[in-house]
Amino acid sequence: MQPVISRSISRSVSRSLKMQPVALAALLCALAPAQAQEPSQPVAAQDPAPATLAEVTVTGLPMGAADMAAPVSVLEEETWRLRRAATLGESLTGEPGIQATHFGAGASRPVIRGMDGPRVGVLANGMELHDASTVSPDHAVVTEPLLADKVEVLRGPAALVHGGAVGGVVNVVDRKIPTAVPGNGVEGAAEVRWSSAARERAGVFGLTAGQGPLAVRVEGASRRAGDYRVGSGWDAGRRVAGSFNDGDTGSIGLSWIGRDGYLGVAYTRQQAQYGLPGHSHDFEGCHLHGLHLHCGSHGDHGHDDHDDHDGHDHDHDHGVPNVDMTSHRWDVRGEWRAPWQGVEALRLNASHTRYGHDEIEGDEVSTSFRNRAHDLRLELQHAPLAGWRGVWGISTGQRRFSADGAEAYVKPTDTRRLSLFALEEYAVGDWRFQAALRHDRQRVRAQELDDERKHHGTSASVGAVWRFVPGYQASASLSRAQRMPTAEELYAKGIHMATGTYELGNQQLKKETSQALELGLGKTSGATTWKLQAYHYRIKGYIYGQTLDVDHDNGLQLLQYSQRDARFTGMEAQVRQQLGRHLGVSLWGDVVRAKLAHAGGPLPRIPAARVGVRLDASWQGWEGQAEWTQTLRQNRIAAYESRTGGYGMLNLSVYKAIDGTPWQFYVKGENLTNRLGLAHTSFIKHAAPLKGRNLTLGLRAEF
Repeated sequence: MQPVISRSISRSVSRSLKMQPVALAALLCALAPAQAQEPSQPVAAQDPAPATLAEVTVTGLPMGAADMAAPVSVLEEETWRLRRAATLGESLTGEPGIQATHFGAGASRPVIRGMDGPRVGVLANGMELHDASTVSPDHAVVTEPLLADKVEVLRGPAALVHGGAVGGVVNVVDRKIPTAVPGNGVEGAAEVRWSSAARERAGVFGLTAGQGPLAVRVEGASRRAGDYRVGSGWDAGRRVAGSFNDGDTGSIGLSWIGRDGYLGVAYTRQQAQYGLPGHSHDFEGCHLHGLHLHCGSHGDHGHDDHDDHDGHDHDHDHGVPNVDMTSHRWDVRGEWRAPWQGVEALRLNASHTRYGHDEIEGDEVSTSFRNRAHDLRLELQHAPLAGWRGVWGISTGQRRFSADGAEAYVKPTDTRRLSLFALEEYAVGDWRFQAALRHDRQRVRAQELDDERKHHGTSASVGAVWRFVPGYQASASLSRAQRMPTAEELYAKGIHMATGTYELGNQQLKKETSQALELGLGKTSGATTWKLQAYHYRIKGYIYGQTLDVDHDNGLQLLQYSQRDARFTGMEAQVRQQLGRHLGVSLWGDVVRAKLAHAGGPLPRIPAARVGVRLDASWQGWEGQAEWTQTLRQNRIAAYESRTGGYGMLNLSVYKAIDGTPWQFYVKGENLTNRLGLAHTSFIKHAAPLKGRNLTLGLRAEF
């Protein structure tokens, strides 16, 4: 397996950076078992004795605070390594309050508290990822989970400083721009892994080297995966046709690092090819009569999307369209600490992205999507003023999006945005108070329509954390946030075959305004720890795709972006009990109810409630987990939706750092009972069920 992965990685970095000698040298160094340096220390066994939960630093918050009035989750080290999957949504779906859109194996975006799309921000080190994933769930998020150092999830008002992400923010933290020179001059890691359900082979490496004030970072990842196998009982076969997922990512970064800060730049190139399961040509010829669909006879253009494929055809000849995506991204990051009296730090973040993907049917490109974007963010962290610590900032950006071809249902648009924000914090005794304020101005221009729409909005939040007894804390936050409509919500018009919809934008859309109340209570130390979060959102002018009509012969839905008041109410809870020196058990669950106000009925594709039980063990450097997650039946459905049955999944994992060596290995089993599961959040839940039984083996070296 290792030679195959090594060749894949070298091809990835060679194509991405045109620096094959450097990439190969880095890979050979990373994979060498014997090296002329100190061996890394083995991972210490988890101390099972009652203890206080460790403090963490949250990179996605300007001051790095961990004690927020709204919940913050951080996945890092072996916890994150065992969670990582091919997509960001799939990697996070086990966290309370988070599920995924699930569009086969190549595209999956996080759904937080029942909200997705533009209400969930996806960032890279605090800066927006510019792709096409907010336009449609069949478009991939441009990030490689294997290259992420950790992932932070900010829910509710804690995400306010990042704009209109009412549902929450996912911040992917990487090392592509070095912020410190390695102590021994060089450090890095390499990893190979194999998974059974899709016969996936993947590998990743990263190397940082430095001397004097300069440091360079080279990293790459490669993945090859065929059509994945589903659970037992699916009446359409064993594997999802067209669910293959191939990808290559390479990055190189350079930093100047001084005593008072750093300034660095990085270039990243990512390529991906993945299939679009469930795609149908039965919609060709469908058109509108007013606000009603009319689909006349157009012959049999259908495809058998459910044939059983035992292997992965590298020509991708599945009878299913596929996506060929390429992204070029430049990042600049810098920090100047204590530049003058009264200022603790100045930070600069900037990015430029050229993104494009072609949707290919047979040998022809049917539709091409292009996104050209750049943004800039400046932050000033001031010294305490009357006891208040805080950050003031400004961000600006431009996005030029276009689509051309058979499914170009979104006309070319130019979106420009300017934002001002501030976050302040005050601590006194057992209390910590927080306040945030943000103002956004946006202009969207549809070039071919010669139409321009301008919006502006102001958001604010206040919150408090009270450590009322040692080991216990309570939190509360209240926010008012405004989100402006996206270009797609304003100007979409046309058939989208991947989701089986005919989409109509609405140029009269106004900004939506949400008021959110969140309450939390938790126990943070002792043999028993627990936390509970409850929230309620009242959203005025909620923008959603309202189904106006359905062609029952082929299932095509007419969606028009509309505005109505909505309510989101939910809860996330978990409790852990230490059972002895080496054993612990946890219970967790989440639920959200989302509906239109004034007896309007449920909103579409809201995730079902879940409960889970997890057993964790540690002994002499071994770490293990066994978990059963039960997803309940979703009976609360919108018009033209179908109910989704519940399912339970058993997952096991084992992790071990080999003493005295830089090597670590892990084994992960998912859905070991091979249950058939459908994701209610997915447009194609029947055409692309969740993966069946899957075994993952991984080997990692750090030096």
